[in-house]
Amino acid sequence: MNTIKNLIILSIVLIAGNASAQQITTAELQVTGLTCSMCSQATEKSLKTLDFVDAIEPDLNKNLFAITFKKDKAVNIDQIRKKVEDAGFSVGNLTAVFNFNNTKVDDKGLATAGTNVYQFLNQKSQTLNGPVTATVVDKNFISGTAFKKKSAQVKSDSYASGSGLINGKKTRIYHLSI
Repeated sequence: MNTIKNLIILSIVLIAGNASAQQITTAELQVTGLTCSMCSQATEKSLKTLDFVDAIEPDLNKNLFAITFKKDKAVNIDQIRKKVEDAGFSVGNLTAVFNFNNTKVDDKGLATAGTNVYQFLNQKSQTLNGPVTATVVDKNFISGTAFKKKSAQVKSDSYASGSGLINGKKTRIYHLSI
C-alpha cells in the first residue's frame, strides 16, 4: 500500500515537472550582423545544439529564425542568446509565445512561472493564463540604443543588471513587454 502511494506521488511530481518545464513553445529570433547564407547557417547550426530546440526555420531576407521548442524541455532564453553570440552575431529581437498557467503578475509587474521570474514592463496586477506573446527587452536582446532608451524609462535596478533579490536570493529576472 505504501509503495503504491509513493508511486502515485512520484507520478504526480513527474507530470507536474513536465507541465511546468515547458513554458515557451515558439520564438521568433532576429539576428543582427548576418551578411550571407553562410552566416545564417552558422547561427542555425549553433542554435540546433541546444537540447530544447525542436526545429528552426530561417528567413534569410529578414535575418529571422522561427524556432519551435520541444514540449518536454525547459527553454533557457540566455542560452539562445549565448549560442547566437558564439556564432559571432547578436540578438536584435526575441519574441516568444509563453504559456502561462494562472500566473499572477503582482502590482509591480513581477511574476514567477516555474523556475523563471519575469518582470512585465507594461502589465501589472493581473493573472496570465494560456499563450501570451511577449518580447524580451533585456540587455543583449535588443539594440544598445533601444536598451539605453528603455533604461531611462524603467525605474528598476534589475533592468540594468538582469537580476534582483527574490526571497533574499539573487535571481535572474527576464524583462518582458506584451
